[in-house]
Amino acid sequence: QVQLVESGGGLVQAGGSLRLSCAASGRTFSRYAMGWFRQAPGKERDFVAAISGSGGYTTYADSVKGRFTISRDNAKNTVYLQMNSLKPEDTAVYYCAADSNFYSGSYRQRYDYWGQGTQVTVSS
Repeated sequence: QVQLVESGGGLVQAGGSLRLSCAASGRTFSRYAMGWFRQAPGKERDFVAAISGSGGYTTYADSVKGRFTISRDNAKNTVYLQMNSLKPEDTAVYYCAADSNFYSGSYRQRYDYWGQGTQVTVSS
């Protein structure tokens, strides 16, 4: 069982930056690949970024490439999402998720555990 708690969301102007954190419980954090997803009102939950258990492999949605960076600190059981050059269309609830299936990347259905989400609002 893994419990995930996101933090770091908030209100920011377009062009600004935010860093999201996701703290995980348990002693086997490095065994899980991790992902970030987001859900805007009335829309499906979409993939944002994923990172392998070691941190050596990452994947990004085209819409955030070059602006967002996923990273992890296994000693702190935490995964991060650095978001730069934010746009109003980045407004959503952001969720982190843990993946025990080696590396599921953008396949939302394969993630086993989810956090409660943190709101990110980008004003124009």
